[in-house]
Amino acid sequence: MPQLPKLGSGYEVEVDTLNEHTWCQLLQEFDDASIYQTWPYVAVTAGSRNMSHLLLKKNGEVVAAALARIAKLPLARIGVAYLRWAPLWRRRGFEANPEVLRYALRALRNEFACKRGLVLRFFPLVFEDESSVQAILAEEGFTSVENEGRGRTILMDLTPTLENLREGMGRNWKRNLKQAEQNGLEIVEGTDDELFRTFVDVYKQTVLRKGFAEPNDINQFRLIQSQLPERLKMRILLCKSAGEVCAGLVWSAMGRTGIELFAATSDTGLNSRGSHLLRWRFIDWLKREHFSVYNLNGVNQERNPGTYKFKRDLAGKNGREVCYLGRFDARDGLLSYRCVKWGDAFKTRYGKLKAIARASRALRPRPEVAG
Repeated sequence: MPQLPKLGSGYEVEVDTLNEHTWCQLLQEFDDASIYQTWPYVAVTAGSRNMSHLLLKKNGEVVAAALARIAKLPLARIGVAYLRWAPLWRRRGFEANPEVLRYALRALRNEFACKRGLVLRFFPLVFEDESSVQAILAEEGFTSVENEGRGRTILMDLTPTLENLREGMGRNWKRNLKQAEQNGLEIVEGTDDELFRTFVDVYKQTVLRKGFAEPNDINQFRLIQSQLPERLKMRILLCKSAGEVCAGLVWSAMGRTGIELFAATSDTGLNSRGSHLLRWRFIDWLKREHFSVYNLNGVNQERNPGTYKFKRDLAGKNGREVCYLGRFDARDGLLSYRCVKWGDAFKTRYGKLKAIARASRALRPRPEVAG
C-alpha cells in the first residue's frame, strides 16, 4: 500500500472505538449534527453490522466525526462507504476551522478509499455558495458527480423575533395562518409511537392523493424513532379539526438547525389550513429552544410549483433559496470503482423503468363503479 497522505501536527484518527450511547452524546456537541448521522438512522438503513465511524482528534480532543454506511461484497474489497451530511466538523461554541474539515476529509479518504479499497461516496452538508469548502474537496481528491441532480432547499433565518418572522411571510401565507388560528384547531405534540402511527395513516392519504414517489421510507423512520434516545427523537405534530386529524408534521432538530422530514394533510382537511398552523408551531418551538435555522427540506419549482410557493411564502423575507453541493466520490481501487459504476447504471435503468410503470398506471382509465 502506498504511503497515505499525512495529517497535520497534533491530529490523530480513531476508528470504531465508540458505542452507541457515547456516539449519541458526541453528536450533540456539533452545530452541523443531523438525524442522518445518528446511530439508529445508519443501523436501520444499512444494518448494525454495516456501519463504521471515524473520529478526528487534535491534541486528544474530538474535532470532527463521521458515521458511514458500508455496502460491500462478502470477502472482497469491493463496495461503497456512504456518508450523508458528514463529516461533522463545526463544534458547538468554536469558530468553524477549515483546517479541521481538510484533515477530516483526508482521514476519511485514507480509511475508506485507500485502506479498505471502497468507493467513498458522500453528500456533505454544503451549499454551492461555500466556495472555500469546494476548493478543499477538490484538493483532497474528491470528485463532484456533475450529472447527478443537486437538490435545492430554502433556509429560513430564525434570528429575528417571532413578530418579524411572521411579518416577513408572504401575504397569502399570513392570511391563511390567521384563518387557521380562528378555526378552533387542536394541536397534539409528542414523540411516542402512537402519534407516529396516526401520522403515517394521514401521510398515506397524501401520497395517494398527490401520486408522488416517496423520497424516504416513512416506516423506516418510524423504526428509527423507536431506537433514538429521547433527546434526539423526532417530534410529531398533529392538527385536529372537530376531533379528526386533518394535518401532521414530523421534524427533527439537532445542532443549530430544525428540518421538516414529512408533512401530510388528510383528504378532508385540505381547507382547515392546519398545515400553516403546524409550521408556525414548529417555528415557535425552534425559537424557544434557541435554534437559528429552519431547513424547509427541499423545493423544486418546476416539478412541484405548489409546494415551492408554499415554502417560499412561509420563509418570505427571511428565507434563502440554496442548492446543495451534491454528491462527491473518492476512490483508490479501480475494481471497486468499476463494480460500483455498473451498479449505478443498473439502479438508474431500474428507476426509469419503475417511473414508466407508474406513469402507465396513472394514465390507465379507472373502471366505473355503479352508483
